[in-house]
Amino acid sequence: MLTDSELRVFRKNLPRWFREHQRELPWRLNKDPYRVWLSEIMLQQTRVAAVIPYFERFLARFPTIASLAEAPAEEVLRLWSGLGYYSRARNLQRAAQQIAALHAGKFPERETDVLALPGIGAYTSAAILSIAFDQPRAVLDGNVARVLARLFAVRGDLREPAQWRQLQENADALLDRKSPGDWNQSMMELGATVCTPRAPQCLLCPAAKYCGARKLGMQDQIPEKRRKRATATVTLAAAVFLDALGHTLLLPPPAADGDKITAEHVPTLVSKLWHFPTIAAAADPRGELRRHVRHLLSAKKTDALVLTPLARIRHAVTYRQITIFPFRIAVAKLPVLAGAKAVALEDVGAVAISNLTRKISRVALAEPA
Repeated sequence: MLTDSELRVFRKNLPRWFREHQRELPWRLNKDPYRVWLSEIMLQQTRVAAVIPYFERFLARFPTIASLAEAPAEEVLRLWSGLGYYSRARNLQRAAQQIAALHAGKFPERETDVLALPGIGAYTSAAILSIAFDQPRAVLDGNVARVLARLFAVRGDLREPAQWRQLQENADALLDRKSPGDWNQSMMELGATVCTPRAPQCLLCPAAKYCGARKLGMQDQIPEKRRKRATATVTLAAAVFLDALGHTLLLPPPAADGDKITAEHVPTLVSKLWHFPTIAAAADPRGELRRHVRHLLSAKKTDALVLTPLARIRHAVTYRQITIFPFRIAVAKLPVLAGAKAVALEDVGAVAISNLTRKISRVALAEPA
């Protein structure tokens, strides 16, 4: 750890650096806990540049916790559509409803109450309570962990439980308890913009003189790279029904859950949102999709249906590399299926859909019948 005198200087210099160099971000306009909470949820595993427009649109539509709690779930998902990890949106609304029911619509200030909200863990709780309420709680996310690992030359896998607990203790020890919100934001900003995973900008870093990794010449080796999960390849086939008026058919969010991919549902990959009839395919995407359509339409005649191939699509979700074979199926009249909805193909983006479904609709629109 730093000496007392070094710690005093560090606590003075880092927030000063933050005030001079922080990015102008919409959630930093004030310390409203709803804005802080929303930004922290959106920023989970998502780049800042991608979050900004979603944050602004979401906040414009749901300006208060009460408006979010009362909104139709599909409208919440529609505003989230394209941002990914849709369980975040579902948990966000469930948490808003819990706040409305148990806390009179006011974001709670007690840690136990905050941790009881769906979708909020230790990091998010510490971020909200420190930034919005100035409570002395040190945050530890990937950016902060990287700063601490380099500062104290920590070797090994940072996500190993004992290692992570030690990093949290280090974060707690460094925390400026007089201004915890500003301190936490300073640490996060340092990791996001200067102490980056690759090519850290040590000459610009306000912590460079204390950095153990830099003294060892190991700033590019620390932290140790995590072993990536083996890539899984997935092949899908999707049916884009299209009638003479340009309407298509979307199926409702599947009820299935988990990572298992079956011919009946692809819940993980369509994010439990509205989607084109989509199956996992093996060797013959067209033939397998035809059989699935026959099953989907039950006794209705399907032999005459023509499956016209559209451009192949590449997509990635976490560790999966996905190839999608979309097929247009021209029909005089869209089939009537329980729970399904007919929408104009050009308006599919206005429905709560995943990026995978959005890509299919774009390919279908780009290749006229």
